[in-house]
Amino acid sequence: MSFKKSLSIVLVIVLLAGTLMMTGCGGSGSEAGNSSQVRIAMQPSAAFIPLFIARENGWIEEALKDTGVEVVWNDFESGPPINESMAAGSSDIACLGDVPTVSALAAGQDNIIFASACEAPDSYQMLVRTDSDIKAPADLKGKKVGTVIGSTGHVLTEKILKTVGMDLSDVEIVNISMGDAQAVLENKEVDAVAGWEPNNTRLLNTGKVRTLAKGSDCGLLGENTLVARTDFAQNNPEVIKVIVEQYARGAKALKELDQETMESVSAALTIDPELFYDVAASYNYVVKISDAADASLQETIEFLVSIDVIGESFDITEYFDGSYIESAEL
Repeated sequence: MSFKKSLSIVLVIVLLAGTLMMTGCGGSGSEAGNSSQVRIAMQPSAAFIPLFIARENGWIEEALKDTGVEVVWNDFESGPPINESMAAGSSDIACLGDVPTVSALAAGQDNIIFASACEAPDSYQMLVRTDSDIKAPADLKGKKVGTVIGSTGHVLTEKILKTVGMDLSDVEIVNISMGDAQAVLENKEVDAVAGWEPNNTRLLNTGKVRTLAKGSDCGLLGENTLVARTDFAQNNPEVIKVIVEQYARGAKALKELDQETMESVSAALTIDPELFYDVAASYNYVVKISDAADASLQETIEFLVSIDVIGESFDITEYFDGSYIESAEL
């Protein structure tokens, strides 16, 4: 069975599960009127450092204390389980990478994108062993590239290959977990890995790997988003506004972060505090949604269609709502 067919079957199963969960649990998060809670789904990615800073300092709780809205933090390992939680009505706000963002919309989830978490082309890199004979992207022909199939690392691989007139058929894609990237490289199970932070900095810090290419070398924007369930956002605009404001506050605070907060956020991201600023330097925490972000997410949609992960294309701009940024004090 081809990886395209296998991936499509898995996606269908996940989406059906999410739909069933939403049918059974929809009443928990779809009430009309203002909510007594905001449930924020987080994942341990440096793309969302400003929100981790806000969380560690209790800024969102403080800003909402007079509204009676309780802040609940739901922690997940990655985007797909966050999407399941959103579909089930168990989370209201989500921090997502580009692929989970568009995959949820393609599956029919009623979400809006209300802010850009970051643009981070160089947080995505293709790494090879230090002693590898792969010196340039053209040398990838016939090689094994490890990445998470259907992820931004997969998109990065396609874009890197395009810069030298090749495509995915010119390499063998090996589906890996990012946690296994170092092992599969050292054991020579793959010739290169395409991944993201903080894993890249961890691996480069070992001295056993080097960068072959970055997102900025191939036109990858590295867009990450802040997403809300549409009904929650419409019924709780003040809550969304507060989250936008405190996210922007966290981005500004990053320049002069106190040691305690930095160490707490490092622990949440499972990175060495000494590497914290090296990792964060790969991200531009922009908040406002740019035209480049529109184009980047649309490209992601077309890529996922091309590998049969989603069935058909759609216009990503129909899901942007910039009104919350416009009303925020940034």
